Amino acid sequence: MNSRKFIYQLSLSICILVATATSVFAIDNNSANPNSQSNLALSEIKQNSNTPEDALQTEKQYIKDIEITGTNIVKPNYVLDKMMLHRGDVYNRDLLKTDLTRIYQMGFFTDKMKAVPVENPDHTITLKIIVEENIPVTDFTIEGNTVVSTEEILSYLLPLRGQPQNVIQINEAIENIQNCYAQKGYVLARVSEFDDDPDGVVNLKMSEGVINKIMISGNEKTKDYVIERNILTEPGMVYNENLIKADLVRLYATQAYKDVNRDIEQSYDDPEKYDVTITVQEARTATLSVGGGLDSSTGFFGSVGITDNNFRGRNQRVGLNFLAGSGLILNDSSIIRHANLQAELNFFEPYFLNADTSLMGKVFFRDFGSYQVPLAIEQRFGGEVTVARRGKTNPYLTGTFTLGLENIKMREGDRREIEKMYASHYVPISERAKQLEGGLFLSLAPGLVYDSRDTLVNPRHGVFANLKFEENVAMNGFDKTHGKLTGAIKKYFPVMSKSAFSLTAKAGGVIHGQDKMPEVMDYRLGGPYTVRGYKMSGVGTGSAFVMGSAELTTPFLFLDRIKKVPFFDNIKLAFFVDAGKVFDPTLSTYLYDRPGYAISAGVGVKVFIPGLGPLSIDYGIPLTNPMGGSNKSGYFTFGVGDMLY
Repeated sequence: MNSRKFIYQLSLSICILVATATSVFAIDNNSANPNSQSNLALSEIKQNSNTPEDALQTEKQYIKDIEITGTNIVKPNYVLDKMMLHRGDVYNRDLLKTDLTRIYQMGFFTDKMKAVPVENPDHTITLKIIVEENIPVTDFTIEGNTVVSTEEILSYLLPLRGQPQNVIQINEAIENIQNCYAQKGYVLARVSEFDDDPDGVVNLKMSEGVINKIMISGNEKTKDYVIERNILTEPGMVYNENLIKADLVRLYATQAYKDVNRDIEQSYDDPEKYDVTITVQEARTATLSVGGGLDSSTGFFGSVGITDNNFRGRNQRVGLNFLAGSGLILNDSSIIRHANLQAELNFFEPYFLNADTSLMGKVFFRDFGSYQVPLAIEQRFGGEVTVARRGKTNPYLTGTFTLGLENIKMREGDRREIEKMYASHYVPISERAKQLEGGLFLSLAPGLVYDSRDTLVNPRHGVFANLKFEENVAMNGFDKTHGKLTGAIKKYFPVMSKSAFSLTAKAGGVIHGQDKMPEVMDYRLGGPYTVRGYKMSGVGTGSAFVMGSAELTTPFLFLDRIKKVPFFDNIKLAFFVDAGKVFDPTLSTYLYDRPGYAISAGVGVKVFIPGLGPLSIDYGIPLTNPMGGSNKSGYFTFGVGDMLY
């Protein structure tokens, strides 16, 4: 019989038992004791007596003893503990009916149960409870399980072996087995059959919820195969809610849909299987954006962009962006005031060769006042292609390889000021030519990225880490070829319900070609993305660096409690401490008296802008001697993006 049949049998048997118990009382109370007729007659006479004591003895009969017979495995005391009537209690037929029901509800006995009250010579009652145990469970057979092992299912059943079959315990075991499936994501799994053999073997059959087919609906622009390739769940698999949710998250992450849902229904073809429908609500993917803002590196800027997150209905992303800025602000005299001009055309293919590999390409042009070479104008144009492949065994790990070609051109911005600076430090002006070196470089950059953050917007759990080796091959002078190794890691810790504490470590260095590498390609510290509280490159530039940061982010002045404006959840107050050091400092570090190492602390505001990332406004105060790198009283920095990248 199946589990529902057990429950039905239990309910039906209780009803029969109550009806039977009433008749048992009527029969056994007169027949169990040979003297019962005379006793009853005597009690009738006593009831007509005017003696109060005799009337009390007739109305109340006490239970002298309770005997449980018919038990083999179940201990009699275990049955007695379930009863409301005990030795010494006043005999009560209604309570006895309740006790018989309670005994039956223990699940160990058949409905062939009797209660025989025997009147003793002293007018007390000996109560005899006659029961019949169910057949003991001898073994189990399991069928139909594929995603949960037989051993794990048996772990819920084996405690029942050797015990009389117990409907209640069996139903509890069934519920535990189904909960085991549900905790693993198999929410459609159920025990479809459950019966017992005469020899005590209990047979269980699982219906795990196999998927018959997967259907797509709601898409007008997006091709069906584009949606299907993001759904790793396939027909024939056992339905798993966790895997389906991951599929929906993967679809939503393409930014091509406003909403993604799934519906499940039993298949008409096979009632033991299910049909799954993935319904998407497509978003308007082609957008024109116009914006502006303030950034430490670009100054006051304006931007315009055209993007399509579902290009040709294939989930490809194409974007063309232009930016024009006033140039660096709040900086020292080492960086020339020059308009910052940028243009970029980018393309992203999320499904390159297979679902685990993506391809991103871009071509770009940038013209701005150099951050690293003092009073120079830096111009870069080129392109790069990055292939990323997600790990098979570890979904958090991604391998990348970037192939790029970039031409770097340096030109003088203020020759007169440079000559004064060189002369005041007794540096030959011939050294300037080395500072203005650029070149055409072919870059080969393998890398690893590990990302277990709970969310990209204000994460509170997880780790983000990256490691990249970059070999820059000089195409117009091989002697400038060099290699660099750079890595970073950031760990998030939740604090209370909405705050987070993070620790960041970054380091990088030139592996080879240090002496011939152009200064414009050196590492720099200072500014919004490294050590805050110092100007851009204000800590110094060099061939290697190391830095760390500790930061606490928390909701800003109760804005997150304004539920009608969800955007306020993206505004955070930040408290930070940064520290860093550059090694093998460049000539620019010497000319502008930069410290080479720094520790700062401060406070800031972070605003997460969808499609752009975190916008940070920070005020940092140097805790070490700022020298020529910043102001002792503090310094504002403005940045877009995470300092880890």
